[in-house]
Amino acid sequence: MNNGFVRVLVPAIAVLLRGEWAAPHQANATAESPPNSGQVLAQARQSPGICPAQLTGAIAPILNRSGVRNARWGILVQTRSADASNRQTLFAHNSSTLLIPASNLKLFTTAAALAKLGQHYQIRTSITGNPTDSSLETLRIIGRGDPSLTTAQLNTLAQQLSQQGIRRVNQLIGDDTYFRGDAVNPNWDREDTLSGYGAAVNSLILNQNAVGFTLFPQRVGQPLRIQWDDSSDARQWRVDNRSITVSANGNEYVDAYRIGNQFAMRIDAQLRAGSEPELTSVSVPNPGNYLVQKFRTALANAGITVTNSTLVRTTAVQSSENELAFVESPLLRNLLIETNQESNNVYAEALLKTLGKIQNPNHSNATESGIAAVKAVLTQMGVNPNRYSMVDGSGLANRNRASAEALVQTLQAMTRYPEDSQAFRNSLANAGENGTLKRRFRNTPIQGRLVAKTGYISGVVSLSGYLAPPNYTPLVLSILVNQPGGSVAAMRGAVDDIVLVLTRLREC
Repeated sequence: MNNGFVRVLVPAIAVLLRGEWAAPHQANATAESPPNSGQVLAQARQSPGICPAQLTGAIAPILNRSGVRNARWGILVQTRSADASNRQTLFAHNSSTLLIPASNLKLFTTAAALAKLGQHYQIRTSITGNPTDSSLETLRIIGRGDPSLTTAQLNTLAQQLSQQGIRRVNQLIGDDTYFRGDAVNPNWDREDTLSGYGAAVNSLILNQNAVGFTLFPQRVGQPLRIQWDDSSDARQWRVDNRSITVSANGNEYVDAYRIGNQFAMRIDAQLRAGSEPELTSVSVPNPGNYLVQKFRTALANAGITVTNSTLVRTTAVQSSENELAFVESPLLRNLLIETNQESNNVYAEALLKTLGKIQNPNHSNATESGIAAVKAVLTQMGVNPNRYSMVDGSGLANRNRASAEALVQTLQAMTRYPEDSQAFRNSLANAGENGTLKRRFRNTPIQGRLVAKTGYISGVVSLSGYLAPPNYTPLVLSILVNQPGGSVAAMRGAVDDIVLVLTRLREC
């Protein structure tokens, strides 16, 4: 699409800091589902149920609705079982067809990461140097792609150094060499990379390489008030604030994006007077430099003077320096929750590159080696490598392809390992309760019975996960729908109604 940035309607569509809804090719949306058709919902609540043999007849009218009948669908529904011989396919429609999966692609990345790295894996950020009394000739911060690193942790590192008696540093070096290759995936649309959800993914990630802020409505006719997550950012960023507070019957939307490669942003937004504030973010330019600058400030606040600072991007430094301080990410099982429940693209890409670095440390492109690692791990787990193709780890690119078959195979494979299976399930959004499904399926028979990964980019809606119908054995499902230029509301409504039909299953 070439129409710039989609206007995001709120509160019908949530606008979150992590970028769950925004520009045309964003990899997911927390948009509240449009109301399910009254007929399907009434049947789900009142019907005694349907037999598996009746599924085709119940789902076909949904696929033939006005608004989605020209869409391309890929659907597979199976009974859940760790033993492939015990699985029963209840419904399949073009299940091997390769379609654009949007954020459902994160299931491949996170399943492979969990299987390869283990749920207790952590990512370490190190500070090295060889102090002489209270001085250091060189202080080095070595990033290994921790997507959870925050300014608060930089302050912690600075305090650790201060407590060791360090007061002066001649040269602060940011080592940004762990991940090789492009920090910004070349398959992403330029527009996406200007917002927080499409931020670059390098070795030295800070605050998800985004600047976050909250927009507060004021009196009607006044611009929205900006509250920065980090107040120091206000001094660095130039803001073209084109927002306005509107009356109770006005439309609401939020567009925020960086202007070029500058510390400048434009905010086009409308919020109603008295409405809830909205969180959003824009990506930072030159993220490695951004971290080094923030760390230098943290050191100064801790009483450590830095004379010079620089960033190393291309050549790994062979050093005999001692590790003086470090911080570690949360356990992988917790990183997966942020990745899948909140559909965080930066986390997904960092995990993909971590897999690539471990799989092939000397490869010139961590994304390419990460994709190869995902293929190798999932193939061993029984996922057909010919039924999907990846160009990133998050699903933000519209060149990714996947089949409902491969997604169901991945979900089924994860049931074979009890401990990892629970960690994987916990990472998925729960219908009507949390994550990107918090506002979907509320007050329907699906609430609390579906854990799944959602997906949205322009012309694509997807949903894959585990469903526990009240009167039937647990299911694994994947539903992909592609319709360029199609209505998101129509596509998502049809997907949701298919899931409602599945909740009516009974043994017969």
